Amino acid sequence: MVEILPSILSADFARLGEQIAALEAAGCRMLHMDVMDGHFVPNITIGPPVVESLRKATRAILDVHLMIEDPDKYAPIFIQAGADQVLVHQEACRHLDRTLRMIRSEGAKAGVVINPATPVATLDDVLDIADYVLVMSVNPGFGGQQFIPNALHKVRELAARRKERGLHFPIEIDGGVTKENLAKIIDAGVEWVVAGSSVFHTVNPPAAFEEMRRIAHDATAIRV
Repeated sequence: MVEILPSILSADFARLGEQIAALEAAGCRMLHMDVMDGHFVPNITIGPPVVESLRKATRAILDVHLMIEDPDKYAPIFIQAGADQVLVHQEACRHLDRTLRMIRSEGAKAGVVINPATPVATLDDVLDIADYVLVMSVNPGFGGQQFIPNALHKVRELAARRKERGLHFPIEIDGGVTKENLAKIIDAGVEWVVAGSSVFHTVNPPAAFEEMRRIAHDATAIRV
Protein backbone atom coordinates (compact mmCIF):
# COMPACT_ATOMS: atom_id res chain seq x y z
CA MET A 1 0.00 0.00 0.00
CA VAL A 2 1.30 3.46 -0.92
CA GLU A 3 1.64 5.95 1.92
CA ILE A 4 1.88 9.73 1.60
CA LEU A 5 4.15 11.14 4.31
CA PRO A 6 3.65 14.88 4.87
CA SER A 7 6.98 16.50 5.71
CA ILE A 8 6.69 18.89 8.63
CA LEU A 9 9.66 20.88 7.30
CA SER A 10 7.07 22.69 5.15
CA ALA A 11 4.46 23.06 7.89
CA ASP A 12 3.50 26.22 9.75
CA PHE A 13 5.27 25.61 13.06
CA ALA A 14 3.00 28.09 14.82
CA ARG A 15 0.10 25.74 13.93
CA LEU A 16 1.94 22.43 13.82
CA GLY A 17 -0.27 20.48 16.21
CA GLU A 18 -3.43 21.78 14.53
CA GLN A 19 -2.19 20.95 11.04
CA ILE A 20 -1.10 17.45 11.99
CA ALA A 21 -4.42 16.74 13.70
CA ALA A 22 -6.24 17.79 10.53
CA LEU A 23 -4.05 15.54 8.38
CA GLU A 24 -4.55 12.63 10.75
CA ALA A 25 -8.31 13.13 10.52
CA ALA A 26 -7.92 12.95 6.72
CA GLY A 27 -6.27 9.55 7.03
CA CYS A 28 -2.58 10.38 7.35
CA ARG A 29 -0.73 7.49 9.03
CA MET A 30 2.91 8.56 8.69
CA LEU A 31 4.77 11.85 9.17
CA HIS A 32 8.24 12.70 7.90
CA MET A 33 10.57 14.78 10.09
CA ASP A 34 13.78 16.26 8.67
CA VAL A 35 16.59 16.72 11.18
CA MET A 36 19.41 18.93 9.86
CA ASP A 37 22.56 19.97 11.72
CA GLY A 38 24.06 22.74 9.56
CA HIS A 39 27.09 20.53 8.83
CA PHE A 40 26.03 17.53 6.79
CA VAL A 41 23.55 19.85 5.06
CA PRO A 42 23.52 23.68 4.96
CA ASN A 43 20.49 24.14 7.18
CA ILE A 44 19.39 23.64 10.79
CA THR A 45 15.91 22.39 11.66
CA ILE A 46 14.53 20.46 14.62
CA GLY A 47 15.81 18.42 17.54
CA PRO A 48 14.51 15.74 19.91
CA PRO A 49 12.13 18.09 21.81
CA VAL A 50 10.00 18.56 18.68
CA VAL A 51 9.81 14.80 18.15
CA GLU A 52 8.91 14.32 21.80
CA SER A 53 6.16 16.94 21.58
CA LEU A 54 4.66 15.46 18.43
CA ARG A 55 4.80 11.96 19.88
CA LYS A 56 2.35 13.15 22.53
CA ALA A 57 0.11 14.80 19.93
CA THR A 58 -0.27 12.11 17.26
CA ARG A 59 -0.63 8.38 16.72
CA ALA A 60 1.00 8.65 13.30
CA ILE A 61 4.24 6.82 12.64
CA LEU A 62 7.12 9.28 13.02
CA ASP A 63 9.67 8.82 10.26
CA VAL A 64 12.76 10.74 11.42
CA HIS A 65 15.29 11.57 8.70
CA LEU A 66 18.73 12.32 10.15
CA MET A 67 20.65 14.63 7.82
CA ILE A 68 23.46 14.93 10.33
CA GLU A 69 27.14 14.07 10.66
CA ASP A 70 26.97 11.83 13.74
CA PRO A 71 23.88 9.61 13.39
CA ASP A 72 25.31 6.95 15.71
CA LYS A 73 25.29 9.42 18.60
CA TYR A 74 21.88 10.94 17.98
CA ALA A 75 19.74 8.10 16.61
CA PRO A 76 19.14 6.59 20.09
CA ILE A 77 18.20 10.02 21.44
CA PHE A 78 15.56 10.51 18.74
CA ILE A 79 14.24 6.99 19.30
CA GLN A 80 13.90 7.72 23.01
CA ALA A 81 12.05 10.93 22.09
CA GLY A 82 9.48 8.91 20.14
CA ALA A 83 10.77 8.16 16.63
CA ASP A 84 9.22 4.96 15.25
CA GLN A 85 11.72 4.70 12.42
CA VAL A 86 15.01 6.44 11.73
CA LEU A 87 16.71 7.16 8.42
CA VAL A 88 20.49 7.60 8.16
CA HIS A 89 22.51 8.62 5.12
CA GLN A 90 24.89 6.18 3.50
CA GLU A 91 27.20 9.16 3.00
CA ALA A 92 27.27 9.99 6.73
CA CYS A 93 27.88 6.49 8.12
CA ARG A 94 31.40 5.11 8.34
CA HIS A 95 30.05 1.77 9.50
CA LEU A 96 26.62 1.58 7.90
CA ASP A 97 25.99 -2.07 8.76
CA ARG A 98 26.63 -1.39 12.43
CA THR A 99 24.54 1.81 12.45
CA LEU A 100 21.48 0.09 10.98
CA ARG A 101 21.77 -2.80 13.41
CA MET A 102 22.10 -0.36 16.30
CA ILE A 103 18.91 1.47 15.33
CA ARG A 104 17.01 -1.81 15.20
CA SER A 105 18.44 -2.86 18.56
CA GLU A 106 17.11 0.42 20.03
CA GLY A 107 13.60 -0.58 18.99
CA ALA A 108 13.02 1.44 15.80
CA LYS A 109 12.90 0.54 12.14
CA ALA A 110 16.18 1.33 10.39
CA GLY A 111 16.15 3.10 7.03
CA VAL A 112 19.02 4.11 4.78
CA VAL A 113 19.16 7.10 2.42
CA ILE A 114 21.18 7.80 -0.72
CA ASN A 115 21.79 11.25 -2.16
CA PRO A 116 21.34 12.07 -5.87
CA ALA A 117 25.03 11.44 -6.66
CA THR A 118 25.29 8.17 -4.69
CA PRO A 119 24.92 4.92 -6.68
CA VAL A 120 22.42 2.28 -5.62
CA ALA A 121 25.25 -0.26 -5.64
CA THR A 122 26.67 1.28 -2.44
CA LEU A 123 23.74 -0.32 -0.58
CA ASP A 124 24.17 -3.87 -1.90
CA ASP A 125 25.63 -5.21 1.34
CA VAL A 126 22.96 -3.72 3.63
CA LEU A 127 19.74 -4.28 1.68
CA ASP A 128 19.02 -7.38 3.75
CA ILE A 129 19.48 -5.34 6.96
CA ALA A 130 17.65 -2.12 6.16
CA ASP A 131 13.93 -2.04 6.92
CA TYR A 132 13.39 0.52 4.14
CA VAL A 133 15.37 2.62 1.66
CA LEU A 134 14.89 6.29 0.78
CA VAL A 135 16.03 7.78 -2.53
CA MET A 136 16.64 11.52 -2.40
CA SER A 137 15.15 13.17 -5.47
CA VAL A 138 16.65 16.55 -4.55
CA ASN A 139 19.92 17.47 -2.90
CA PRO A 140 19.23 17.43 0.84
CA GLY A 141 19.06 20.53 2.95
CA PHE A 142 16.10 22.60 1.76
CA GLY A 143 12.44 22.17 0.92
CA GLY A 144 10.75 23.31 -2.27
CA GLN A 145 13.37 22.07 -4.75
CA GLN A 146 12.81 20.68 -8.24
CA PHE A 147 12.57 16.91 -8.70
CA ILE A 148 15.71 15.24 -10.15
CA PRO A 149 14.44 12.78 -12.81
CA ASN A 150 17.37 10.37 -12.40
CA ALA A 151 15.89 9.40 -9.05
CA LEU A 152 13.35 7.25 -10.91
CA HIS A 153 16.15 5.19 -12.47
CA LYS A 154 17.48 4.55 -8.97
CA VAL A 155 14.03 3.52 -7.77
CA ARG A 156 13.70 1.04 -10.62
CA GLU A 157 17.17 -0.31 -9.92
CA LEU A 158 16.33 -0.76 -6.24
CA ALA A 159 13.04 -2.45 -7.09
CA ALA A 160 14.87 -4.86 -9.42
CA ARG A 161 17.45 -5.70 -6.76
CA ARG A 162 14.68 -6.23 -4.21
CA LYS A 163 12.88 -8.65 -6.50
CA GLU A 164 16.04 -10.53 -7.50
CA ARG A 165 17.00 -11.09 -3.86
CA GLY A 166 13.51 -11.86 -2.57
CA LEU A 167 13.49 -8.87 -0.22
CA HIS A 168 10.47 -6.82 0.81
CA PHE A 169 11.70 -3.42 2.03
CA PRO A 170 9.58 -0.38 1.10
CA ILE A 171 11.15 2.21 -1.21
CA GLU A 172 10.65 5.80 -0.13
CA ILE A 173 11.31 9.00 -2.09
CA ASP A 174 11.87 12.54 -0.85
CA GLY A 175 12.07 15.82 -2.72
CA GLY A 176 10.20 17.72 -5.39
CA VAL A 177 7.12 15.48 -5.39
CA THR A 178 4.05 17.10 -6.93
CA LYS A 179 0.61 16.03 -8.10
CA GLU A 180 1.98 16.16 -11.63
CA ASN A 181 4.87 13.69 -11.17
CA LEU A 182 3.36 11.47 -8.47
CA ALA A 183 1.95 8.84 -10.83
CA LYS A 184 5.34 8.36 -12.52
CA ILE A 185 6.97 8.01 -9.12
CA ILE A 186 4.53 5.31 -8.06
CA ASP A 187 4.89 3.54 -11.40
CA ALA A 188 8.67 3.33 -10.87
CA GLY A 189 8.16 1.31 -7.69
CA VAL A 190 7.86 3.73 -4.76
CA GLU A 191 5.61 2.79 -1.82
CA TRP A 192 6.28 5.70 0.56
CA VAL A 193 6.13 9.27 -0.77
CA VAL A 194 7.37 12.25 1.22
CA ALA A 195 5.48 15.43 0.33
CA GLY A 196 6.21 18.79 1.90
CA SER A 197 5.29 21.86 -0.11
CA SER A 198 2.68 19.93 -2.11
CA VAL A 199 0.73 19.38 1.10
CA PHE A 200 1.49 22.22 3.47
CA HIS A 201 1.94 25.07 0.98
CA THR A 202 -1.66 24.83 -0.16
CA VAL A 203 -4.88 26.49 0.93
CA ASN A 204 -6.16 23.21 2.36
CA PRO A 205 -3.41 20.73 3.40
CA PRO A 206 -5.82 17.86 4.28
CA ALA A 207 -7.51 18.17 0.89
CA ALA A 208 -4.11 18.25 -0.85
CA PHE A 209 -3.11 15.14 1.10
CA GLU A 210 -6.30 13.33 0.11
CA GLU A 211 -5.82 14.24 -3.55
CA MET A 212 -2.25 12.95 -3.55
CA ARG A 213 -3.39 9.76 -1.88
CA ARG A 214 -6.06 9.31 -4.57
CA ILE A 215 -3.53 9.86 -7.36
CA ALA A 216 -1.20 7.35 -5.74
CA HIS A 217 -4.00 4.80 -5.35
CA ASP A 218 -4.99 5.13 -8.99
CA ALA A 219 -1.37 4.82 -10.12
CA THR A 220 -0.94 1.69 -7.98
CA ALA A 221 -3.99 0.10 -9.59
CA ILE A 222 -2.55 0.75 -13.03
CA ARG A 223 0.87 -0.59 -11.98
CA VAL A 224 -0.64 -3.81 -10.66
